[in-house]
Amino acid sequence: MRKYIFMPAIFIIALLIPVFAFSQTTTPVLKEKVGVLYIDSRGFSLDPVQMGNLTRLELDKTGMYEVLDKYDVEYLVEKEGLKLENCYGKICLVETGKKLRADKMLTGSVELLGERVVISFRLIDIGTESVEKSQVMEFLNLRPQVQLMIELTIRQMLGLPNDQNLVNKLTKADDYESALNLPEKAKLNLSGPRMGMTIFSGDVVRRLQDPERTGGLNVRPVMFQFGYQFETTYLNQGGLQALFEFIPIITGLDQGQILPSLSILHGVRSNKNGFEFAFGPILYVNTEAEGFYNNGAWTRLTEWEKDFPNIDPPAEVSRRLDSRGTPRLTSSFVFAFGKSFKSGKMNIPINAFFIPNKAGHRFGISVGFNGRG
Repeated sequence: MRKYIFMPAIFIIALLIPVFAFSQTTTPVLKEKVGVLYIDSRGFSLDPVQMGNLTRLELDKTGMYEVLDKYDVEYLVEKEGLKLENCYGKICLVETGKKLRADKMLTGSVELLGERVVISFRLIDIGTESVEKSQVMEFLNLRPQVQLMIELTIRQMLGLPNDQNLVNKLTKADDYESALNLPEKAKLNLSGPRMGMTIFSGDVVRRLQDPERTGGLNVRPVMFQFGYQFETTYLNQGGLQALFEFIPIITGLDQGQILPSLSILHGVRSNKNGFEFAFGPILYVNTEAEGFYNNGAWTRLTEWEKDFPNIDPPAEVSRRLDSRGTPRLTSSFVFAFGKSFKSGKMNIPINAFFIPNKAGHRFGISVGFNGRG
């Protein structure tokens, strides 16, 4: 008999368990009520009421408290006959908080002190009549970013994570430039002098080292470069910037040569760490001549036609580097990668580049500097 009584009991309990579980999960979690009145404002176009509205908005966005609606606060203030002017201290806020039926009150100030924006917040517990949390943060004088500063300070006070890159942009004077900390200027700009070296490889090395009487340049395949980088940014938002770079360079001055070139690059640069990648055409002037190889020896076409005017060349005619030839504009493609380092307000870009060519690749490194930002 007990077996038959026990089985229905188990069935009923099994039905009730999901009901109790559902009731537990659907029970709303009551959040503490926080009131935000005026936030003292000095050095800003926003008055304490507007600064308080910004602070109330950013506190509400955290989702940690039930922030009293400003219209409810205005209604209760009028009903209770409260005076909110200069109500920034603990005693006044505790008395006001009790009448607003709030659990906590948030107060503070946003001040421009010299070239720094100082934001100070205090969260006051009405029950204990004490300061529960407080936070002070200093920012650069970037007043258009005051709402973001308030957001970062509130999140810091409540122990919520902040984007460290944003904090650095707003607090460190020597951080990489961006539209955030320099809203009226272009981001990191590396226009300035460039110097470095280039290394030749492949068949062109032999032509560079050959004596001038055979059409070579009689130079080493490692040459010094000097020039200037001009750049313009056309995308100036987010963590990246896109830009065009124009780099006129003279190569070979250390060996008595003047080999001009112009690189026109399209680049992408990070404003968080200064890394950059760019690519584009390079135009340069080479002294070249038409000729052919006959039994392994190079013969210029002009010499052959002079000696044998009515006989076709015995091999295929091609064009190659020859100091006895004529200047000719040629092109190739360049790939560059680099990083910019900062020392105070000085930018120090270091770049490596690669120029592929069927006659021989070129590698190189360059360094520059400027004092922008």
